Amino acid sequence: MQSTAFAMAASTDQPSITKIYQPGVILGLFLLSTATLAFEINLTRLFSVAQFYHFAFMIVSIALLGYGASGSVLTISPRLRGVDPRRSLMWLSLATAASILGAYILVNWLPFDSYSLMVDRKQGLILLLHYTALALPFFFSGIALAILLARYPTRVGATYAVNLLGSAVGCVIALLAPSALGGEGMVTLCTLLACTASLCVTSTRQLFRPTSIAMMALLLFAMADLASRISGQGGIALLRLHISPYKSLSFALQVPGSQDIYQKWNAYSRVDVVQSGGIHSVPGLSYRYLQPLPTMDGLLVDGDDLSPIVRSTSDGQFTSFLPAALAFELRPQGSTLVLEPHGGLDVLTALFLGGGKVTCVEPNPLIVKASSIYHDPRLEVHQESGRSYLQHSPGKFDIILLSLNSSFHPVQSGAYTLAEDYRYTLEAFQEMLSHLNPGGLLVAMRWLQEPPSEDLRLFALAVTAIENSGGSAEQQVIALRGYNTVTVLAKNGSFSPVELETVREFARQRAYDLIYMPGIQAAETNLYNILPESIYYATYLSLLQAQPRKAFYAAYTYDVEPPSDDHPFFGHYFKWGQTPQIIAEFGRAWLPFGGGGYFVILAVLALAFFLAALLIVLPVIIWKYKRKNETDKASPFILRNLVYFSLLGFAFLFVEIPLLQRFILYLEHPAYAVSTVLFALLSFSSLGSMASRRLSLRIALIPLVILILLMPVFLPQLMRLTLGLPLAGRLVITVLALAPLGFLMGVPFPGGIHLLEGSSQPTRQNGDNGTPGSDIAWIWAVNGAASVVAPILAALLALTYGFSLVLWLGGSCYLGALITVWVWPRPGAPQCLPL
Repeated sequence: MQSTAFAMAASTDQPSITKIYQPGVILGLFLLSTATLAFEINLTRLFSVAQFYHFAFMIVSIALLGYGASGSVLTISPRLRGVDPRRSLMWLSLATAASILGAYILVNWLPFDSYSLMVDRKQGLILLLHYTALALPFFFSGIALAILLARYPTRVGATYAVNLLGSAVGCVIALLAPSALGGEGMVTLCTLLACTASLCVTSTRQLFRPTSIAMMALLLFAMADLASRISGQGGIALLRLHISPYKSLSFALQVPGSQDIYQKWNAYSRVDVVQSGGIHSVPGLSYRYLQPLPTMDGLLVDGDDLSPIVRSTSDGQFTSFLPAALAFELRPQGSTLVLEPHGGLDVLTALFLGGGKVTCVEPNPLIVKASSIYHDPRLEVHQESGRSYLQHSPGKFDIILLSLNSSFHPVQSGAYTLAEDYRYTLEAFQEMLSHLNPGGLLVAMRWLQEPPSEDLRLFALAVTAIENSGGSAEQQVIALRGYNTVTVLAKNGSFSPVELETVREFARQRAYDLIYMPGIQAAETNLYNILPESIYYATYLSLLQAQPRKAFYAAYTYDVEPPSDDHPFFGHYFKWGQTPQIIAEFGRAWLPFGGGGYFVILAVLALAFFLAALLIVLPVIIWKYKRKNETDKASPFILRNLVYFSLLGFAFLFVEIPLLQRFILYLEHPAYAVSTVLFALLSFSSLGSMASRRLSLRIALIPLVILILLMPVFLPQLMRLTLGLPLAGRLVITVLALAPLGFLMGVPFPGGIHLLEGSSQPTRQNGDNGTPGSDIAWIWAVNGAASVVAPILAALLALTYGFSLVLWLGGSCYLGALITVWVWPRPGAPQCLPL
């Protein structure tokens, strides 16, 4: 959207130089655009691995901060449009390269510790430093593009096309290159591309100047690191990614003698395998199993969620003391489907205890390669998401195991509060239930929390899914707990008296406490892992019997209402009612991203407001003040202009952000969703921008509002009908489905600039080439500031209310912009412009 504004602002200028591009400029812009977008996408992966997934949502805001600040600089410094474009591209490409590498090194070696934010004031300064440093590459890249657009007004279409093509290639590189180079190597590749962009416009007589020497030094550094990675040596140590000390990988490597024996990247994950004598991770294992556990390695995804890999499939005796073993006692010869088991513990359980066919769905090929259990000839493996497999597979099973593949995190830590998990939604559970044979069992396990929260939400999911499918939850669900997990069994049909006695005997032999089963009595609970009160039995029973159940959810301490595909945040339990307690504990306890930690997101939002005001709005205000005696100082329509363009800033991101999150289900991985959705929206928006002079705003805004408001209705249906298609087909459908939306979203901003041409008188002073009135400065600043704040605000609103509401808000913002257009003044008259 910022590039659109650059193009339209440039199109109103009449510079004296209108030469046709030289090949070096074209190639330089192409490479710079490629480097910038590839770096933006790669940042989301680096944040997900080094910290937690929460921080990835800030990247869009950071990028727009850089672009917005560059727009303000262009607006208040009209002389920049008169500089030699080759020279400016050389300098700014080099600055982009240096800031890509420098920002990464700074963030990596001076990490932000969210757990210490409220007790260590310097963490706030570190967060501010990170935000600013990471915006610099986008700032320099944005200025480079703006100067080229302003300098070649007759070549705006070609300039924008080159920028778009480079950005599209950046999307492809961000998906393909990490498999060979890793996340750190992507940083050096982006540095190399930006340096090469600078080299493309460097003349031979400049090769021995200090800037060229610095460029060559960066090139050599980047090439040395890439060569080291390609040869398998791991790259330069300075760039090695530092993992948060709160992640499972950091804990695993602290054990004496442990080593990371396998580390691979792909477009959407980093997978590590740690070999250590201290790994004995068997979630749910009964304490009555007294034999030595087999040798295990630890598999971790994005540095977290340690999952055990048992080296030998013959060492599975301990699996009979796991909660999932109950399903195989109830269905001893049943066919089994295991969904996304990571290290393969549930696969081992099914192979060792089951007598029927075992099918496994694991979407990550790196995991399949890393764990030997996936190569067992008795196992049928499908490499796709569980939701995709269930959508296209007609098969039914006697047992479906939904694997617990996340580490224990106290609910208060909220480590996954912003992470979408489409396995734990009502739609997913209903789909799993529909793939059970009559009498089949769905088995799911989560970590035990006190008070009940994560485990209670799992129970609520099973209960609601059964009821939505026409069953009786009181007769079809069982819950039992060990000392650290809760397991829920949902049956396709009612449990028989014989089966219930089998459940009781299983619990007695393995010391599992019954929480709920048909006909349970309070005296049967809290017998082995004894608590002062039988809180789980009481809470689960209250949820099951609550009428209406909404009243139970409203009154409960945590948010445990079942997630949906429109609100897939299984790990988010925060309620605003916790705020007084959180405030009372400020400075004494800190709970990042869950409980009080939810306020870190609000702190980031406040930081975005501050930086947008400081770096975008304030410079334009100062510039406006200095020009107060000029003829264009008091446009009577400035308030109207500001409202219109600020609404556009929020509207664009309120549509883009929920679409990025919604398409994770459809495209299976966040990286695929980000790359594909951005490519579709931005590429077709550019076409809309180019057509904006020939389209009235009514033609664009009215159907745009209607399309966005209807999208929460028809988009889920489209996904449901086509989710079972191969990934390549879904990628094509995504681009085609978003094409009309992207085209229409590209019209309002440049269309508004065209209206300003009629309602403002251009000025020409001190090198100003005649922008359409000083209102351009204000609308640019406000739109840029809104675009910085909007991604974080959209993420917060989606977390609380769901994607549909954010999309509707985006449509409402466009509707507000349409209303503003109706009252826009005609050229030379105080009436409305004809639409």
